[in-house]
Amino acid sequence: MNAQLRKLWESRSPRDRVIIAALAAIVGAMLYLSLVISAYRARAQLGTSVSVLRGQALHLDADARELERARAAPAAPAPQSDLRTQVQAQAGASGLASAVARIDARDADHVEVVFGSVPFADWLAWVASLQAQRIRLETSRIEALKTPGLVSVTATFARSKPQ
Repeated sequence: MNAQLRKLWESRSPRDRVIIAALAAIVGAMLYLSLVISAYRARAQLGTSVSVLRGQALHLDADARELERARAAPAAPAPQSDLRTQVQAQAGASGLASAVARIDARDADHVEVVFGSVPFADWLAWVASLQAQRIRLETSRIEALKTPGLVSVTATFARSKPQ
């Protein structure tokens, strides 16, 4: 095969050989430049990906530290009273006892609270105070009243289970 290529090459005139060699050099240079340009573009894309991944890694590290902190936190104390009593006491402490229409205990770990008319901001603050006591909002239905800022609320709360 090598002998045939040599014979074909030598059968060409010196002018043809120069032209073929020059074209081969140009094609080779163009292929090399296209590879360099492709590599440069890929490097730039990878550079932006690396910065995004570093940010995600920092966020993941922060989440891992938060998870370790949460796992190291002491377990929730056993409830001292039933859930209905706790919710009613928190409503009184927050100044919302007069707005409570009724509080019904579904079972030992669930209670339904109905507010006739309560300021929405006070409702949100009350829910946050219950969550601080490991009582979570399970379901709610909130309806705006004609008076701006006042709402009617029906909500179900549940005692958070220790993990």
